[in-house]
Order: sequence, then C-alpha cells, then structure tokens
Amino acid sequence: MDSSTAPGLGSLTWVPAAERPELLAAPVAAALGALTAPAWVAEIDPDLADTAAFAEAYGVPLEVSANCVVVAARRAGQTELAVCLVPATTRADVNGLVRRHLGARKVSFAPQDVAVAESGMEYGGITPLGLPPSWPVLVDPAVAAADLVVVGSGTRGSKLAVSGAALAALPAAEVLEGLGRPVAEPPRPAPAAPAERAPDDRDVGWGERPEELSAADRRYLEDRPPHWGSD
Repeated sequence: MDSSTAPGLGSLTWVPAAERPELLAAPVAAALGALTAPAWVAEIDPDLADTAAFAEAYGVPLEVSANCVVVAARRAGQTELAVCLVPATTRADVNGLVRRHLGARKVSFAPQDVAVAESGMEYGGITPLGLPPSWPVLVDPAVAAADLVVVGSGTRGSKLAVSGAALAALPAAEVLEGLGRPVAEPPRPAPAAPAERAPDDRDVGWGERPEELSAADRRYLEDRPPHWGSD
C-alpha cells in the first residue's frame, strides 16, 4: 500500500501517529523517529484493547494483528527481559525456542507489574517501539514480512499500524524463524459409544409377541383356560 495513504483497517480512523502523540505512551512517542516507515494510530475503547476483543469490536482481522509478549529469562542468578512479537493467531514458543535462543535456564512470562514498570507502558498496550534498548526484540518472520501490522501503542486507548519491515529494523530486533507456533485447536470429544442393552432389555415381553415361540410358550398358550380370552 502507499505509505502516505491511511490504512483501511476495520472501522477505525487512522491518522499519522506523529500528529496524535497524546494517544501514545511517552516512550513510544519519543521513538517514532526510529521507524523506517510511517506509523499510524487509531483511538479505541481501552476496555477493548485485548486482541480478541479488539478484532471483534472493530472488524480488524486477527491475521494483521501481532501480540507483543514480555518474557523474563533467568540464567546464572540474573533476569533479563525480552519481548516476542508474534502473529495474533500464534503463540510464542517461550519454553523452547526462546529459552534456547536467549541461553537461559528458564523463561516465563514477565510479571505484569514488572513489565509495566520497566517498559513505561500500560499492560495490554506494550509494543516493541520505545522499549529499553537492552531488551532483545524477537520478531516472527510472518510479522516482519507483513505490509502492515497492528500492535499496541504503549497505552490501552489506541493501536498502532506500521509495516512489519519497520518493526524488524528496530535496533534491538532480530527475526527468529519458528518463533510463533500455531495455536492448537482443543481436541474434539470422541462420539459417545452406544449404550449396551442388558440381556433382558428387549422389546419382546413388553406387550409384543415374538414371531418364533419357544416350546414352553406354545404349551402355555395351548393349556390356558378358555376364559382367559385371546390376544
């Protein structure tokens, strides 16, 4: 798309981010100049900032959104913070690929209060732009290749749209193959097996006469008194 034309994503009104700095967290506004392509911002309801709610409310496909996940990597008694930028349709391979790549003994999601305090951004709005320079920014190839990616703005009250290449070109960014793993669908329940019928759970004997009578049944019918009537 033409970088000078506002994106037509969902029902939102996108404007150049530099024209609405009040919609951005302070570190994000200060870092706009580090981008190699224009960034656009759209104001949203803060209660709809979470990716799934945002996509449904504003008609923005999940495929063009990316999640920025803050992780804490521990090794040799030290903790390092990093972020993983993955398509919203995937999950970051935190315990496998990320742990090995960072050379950490253990990697887990960073506590909310730590992520907020260290990034200077609101939880649910943390974005790779404007993070502390010591934080590694790991980017999934699908994000890096996207013409336009919707990410946080540092606050819950807006979203940024910027090219994937511009995010991958940030100073601390590194494209990491296999970072985002498809979200597995929950297993479907197996069909219920038909209930087994008890040996005496048959229609025969409950008001219906079997086509083939046993010898005992025939003798019973032949010997019954006349006043019993017939059926």
